[in-house]
Amino acid sequence: MSAKKTVTVKQIASVLGRGPGQKETLVGLGLKRIGAVRTLEDTPSVRGMIRKVQHLVQVQG
Repeated sequence: MSAKKTVTVKQIASVLGRGPGQKETLVGLGLKRIGAVRTLEDTPSVRGMIRKVQHLVQVQG
């Protein structure tokens, strides 16, 4: 059995004053405030969401 790959995402900036959809994308990733950290399954859809808000998050893994 192979372990599922994961990616850890940390919110490092606020969504205030950002473009439409960016807050919803962060909520979709499970991030609600600066400093929030989530470990998510590494899928193409998650990678796309991260790419959309890459200036607001820090990624490990």
